[in-house]
Amino acid sequence: MSKNILKLVGSKIRDLRKAKGLSQEQLGEIAGFHFSYIGGIERAEKNISLLNLAKIADALDSEIYELFAYTHSVKISNHSSSKEEEINKILELLSSKNENDIRKARIIIKEVFKQD
Repeated sequence: MSKNILKLVGSKIRDLRKAKGLSQEQLGEIAGFHFSYIGGIERAEKNISLLNLAKIADALDSEIYELFAYTHSVKISNHSSSKEEEINKILELLSSKNENDIRKARIIIKEVFKQD
């Protein structure tokens, strides 16, 4: 079984936690877990149960489905890690924005590169 789903959900939890301005310890307190458990989830070291996932979603004031609404990491090629890192940085910036802001960013990028 691939650990990819654990990495994606863990990354989404981390993104939402940071967007709320919470530390792992604060999220753990709210959700009723030790901060090391939260860290283990974010690092894909823990295979979290659905019940615990629901507790974390509640603590983040999110719906459980939002924890699965992640942006896949972009894999360009094995030889372009800096390009991949830059694209993923852009995706991270956009992931916390609303739909209108994302649309504006797309329009700006299209204009800068004159592409459809």
